[in-house]
Amino acid sequence: MATGLAELRGELFAFVPVGLGIGIGLWFQRPVEPGAGDYALALVGVALAVLLWRIWEPVQPFAVFAACILCGYLACGVRVALVAAPMLEGEWYGAVTGRIVGIDRSQSGALRLTLDRVWLEDVAPEATPARVRLSLQGDQRWLDPVPGSVVMATAFLSPPQGAVEPGAFDFRRMAFFDGLGAVGYTRVPVLLWQEPVAGEARIGRLRADLSAGIRAEIAGDPGAFAAGVLTGDRSGLSREAVEALRDSSLAHLLAISGMNMAFLIAFVFALLRYGLALIPPVALRVNSKKLAAAVSLGVAAFYLMLSGANVATERAFIMVAVMLVAVLLDRRAITLRSVAIAAVIVLLWQPEALLSPGFQMSFAATVALIAGFGLVSRRMEPGAAPRAVQFGLALVLSSVLGGVATAPYAAAHFNRFTDYGLLANLLTGPVMGLVVMPAGAVAGLLAPVGLHGLPLAVMELGCRWILYVAHEVAALEGAVTAIPAPPGAVLPILTLGLCWLVFWPGRLRWAGLTGVVGALVLWLGAARPAVLIGPGGIVGVMGPEGRAISAPRGAGFMVQNWLENDGDLASRAEAAARPGFVAGDGGMIFAIGAGEEGPLTGLVLRRGEVAATGACARHAVIVAAEALAMAGPCLQLGAAELAQSGTVAVVGVQGRFALRTTGGQARIWSPRGAAPALALPE
Repeated sequence: MATGLAELRGELFAFVPVGLGIGIGLWFQRPVEPGAGDYALALVGVALAVLLWRIWEPVQPFAVFAACILCGYLACGVRVALVAAPMLEGEWYGAVTGRIVGIDRSQSGALRLTLDRVWLEDVAPEATPARVRLSLQGDQRWLDPVPGSVVMATAFLSPPQGAVEPGAFDFRRMAFFDGLGAVGYTRVPVLLWQEPVAGEARIGRLRADLSAGIRAEIAGDPGAFAAGVLTGDRSGLSREAVEALRDSSLAHLLAISGMNMAFLIAFVFALLRYGLALIPPVALRVNSKKLAAAVSLGVAAFYLMLSGANVATERAFIMVAVMLVAVLLDRRAITLRSVAIAAVIVLLWQPEALLSPGFQMSFAATVALIAGFGLVSRRMEPGAAPRAVQFGLALVLSSVLGGVATAPYAAAHFNRFTDYGLLANLLTGPVMGLVVMPAGAVAGLLAPVGLHGLPLAVMELGCRWILYVAHEVAALEGAVTAIPAPPGAVLPILTLGLCWLVFWPGRLRWAGLTGVVGALVLWLGAARPAVLIGPGGIVGVMGPEGRAISAPRGAGFMVQNWLENDGDLASRAEAAARPGFVAGDGGMIFAIGAGEEGPLTGLVLRRGEVAATGACARHAVIVAAEALAMAGPCLQLGAAELAQSGTVAVVGVQGRFALRTTGGQARIWSPRGAAPALALPE
């Protein structure tokens, strides 16, 4: 075994980011924050692994992999120390002042401002968040938000929300690593306090000016789409267009990520390389390939800054930069090794990216494309088909490989499978790569001399086609299939199985299918919680028609995520109208299942409702939006208990009912204070 590994050592580099990912995953799974002793032990482990690597050749691959796991663990600790910033401890209302550093729109379509250099009324500087995000409501016609300008508003703020249910994605954790310490809204006019200072936020203002210029030349959603793919400013796109792009599997075109960066840099690289080849005196004296790579690297860096340098764009830039540097060093640019190097850089720099859908989907697609095209090229003889046929086959194959590789991750994170996504991507992919991005690049080059009108007109045609396809495909019957959320172990097992299947060079690679099949079986056999109880006293009970919701309004984001995690496309109104609750005992009664103790019943009290006498003896759980203090053996979940515990899930475990909560962890991003010990009555 050791001899075989030693012979393969040059082919196992792709497992380095896998080891880092395992270490990062272990760190995030800790229920309590690691201390100095944990990191000291990890450092000692790295030192021992290095020592074994140097003195004992048979165990070198194992030592390297162990060191990678420990380095991933340590990278998380370093990252936390770099980004740690205060978060609000509770709800807050008052005056807020800050500098605009980001402009986008919420899911409801409201304009949102992200502010830094924050000042909060009556909040000490050491407790003030580094960044806050405000959703603008009411009439804001006179506000023209510009990055770098300082604004003032009277706002409602609260800490970022945690996971909507046990095991779900933790939005509060994501906000911590983004430096976002509070979110909220304002219903009063936002006032301009100070114009942008000269020399500050130049890139942000340039992005805003370019977006405004594009939207002035191209009206409506096509202009907003064009601005989005070039500058990352998607604030002008209508909600209907966003939903159509999502339901047709074309939302990735709008996000500035690997595909957009690749299209732009491929155009710039080809333009320079083949353009210089047409000038003989230059072509004979200059290595056009390396010059094109160097200039393309600069363009990629500028595009990164122009687009706002979000996490997805940073990952795309790193991948493109690794490939361009490989060209400069006379190495193969597109290999699994180059992708592994990019993954190592991203994971060491931003370990939290491992948990994001963007990281998982972009690297899954890239690995699948490289491995798939490599397999095809080895089996196809050069010149076996005309170039036009090869281009068509490459287009179809890339869409199929990318779609298959990203499908399980998209389904796990977004709870939906777009049935006609392949068709939509086949119809729009060539337009995006051959029309939209090249035309946008040419428009940028010609803008200083005022000749940008024609390329923008060409770009508008491409954008209109993409949006037309998105709307038509999204409107097809059965365009979206809902997928229930998988248990937490599914994606790690699936990913490790796929990595083994692709990266291992020998026949033993097929052992990776065991992990893939096991993950899918675990996913298919998973059961959703019978009851979900959220802060605010909202209750969702699973029934034969789907989850019934106890109230038609309130906690909309949380409830919508519950339904999506169930694999349910119903609206909030439809879920609230489902059977599952009956009036009684002063509120609404629900009953679930038949465990060993028989059906479990509960009582939900809405604001102002009072439970009937003896209700606590007749029901196992009483939930209320307000405080509870009743005599009896029942589990009482009032405002205070739910604020500490977070969402409570009632699940079936071996014929009995058990409770799971989103609280109880003592991580640096978790709310302070221990979660209450909750238990169902015996």
